[in-house]
Amino acid sequence: MGTPFADLDRMPAPMLALLITSLEAMSRHPEIKRVRAAAMAALDPRPGQHLLDAGCGGGEVARMLAGRTGPTGSVTAVDFSAVHIEAARSRHDGSNVDYQQGDIADLDLFDASMDGVWCERVLQHVPDPEQTIAELRRVTRPGGRICLIDTDWRSLAFDGMSPELTGSLVAHTLSTFAPEQRDMGRTLRSRLVRHGLGEVSAVPVTLFFGTPASAAVVLPMVNPVVPADAGMWPDGHRDPWLTEVAAAGERGDFLAVLTIWVVTGTVLEPF
Repeated sequence: MGTPFADLDRMPAPMLALLITSLEAMSRHPEIKRVRAAAMAALDPRPGQHLLDAGCGGGEVARMLAGRTGPTGSVTAVDFSAVHIEAARSRHDGSNVDYQQGDIADLDLFDASMDGVWCERVLQHVPDPEQTIAELRRVTRPGGRICLIDTDWRSLAFDGMSPELTGSLVAHTLSTFAPEQRDMGRTLRSRLVRHGLGEVSAVPVTLFFGTPASAAVVLPMVNPVVPADAGMWPDGHRDPWLTEVAAAGERGDFLAVLTIWVVTGTVLEPF
């Protein structure tokens, strides 16, 4: 199944605007920067390469990649959401990025046309991750690298709030994903192996949040700005949970952790 984030254009406008703002703030968070630094090191983009950002969102990573590939290279940035593509184009910095609306499970690209692929926190939301990976492999040339970055929601943990509220909150969060989507991050390595990639590397990056304000940038269930009807909390739990979160922050014993995996492999032969 796809999550609610699989088709953002159907979201109510206020929620979609909040999401885009949140994603931009998230990209500036030190913990997300750590994840992306690990992914950049693994993908190792170089001048002259032609790269794909699959699920580009607002395009900040595509522009970072374009900075690495230089004027002789290019980045194709694809996202299913027309709103995301519009936002990405409005933020364009003149670098060699082509923004396209499309389905990353059915790309309008030639076989073996890309030197590398970046796909960040997208597979947890798509209805068929295996088909999507197969498509990313199809468009990557032999010797090219595919870098998948995704969340392991089963790793989500908190401290400082009551075990009862915490247990209900975590169980509710997991219930919004299909079983294979909950642990997407930890399964990326085996998925790339099954698709015939070699030189597969896997790096778990555990995000640490020591304050509610820091966690709220990345974890919407900790953010009091997120509206009650966003589905982030079990019925009747939002206010008690956020009250305990705030109290833990004031005491200084709030903690949240979440692991995101960076997995990269090399395409060994044509699709």
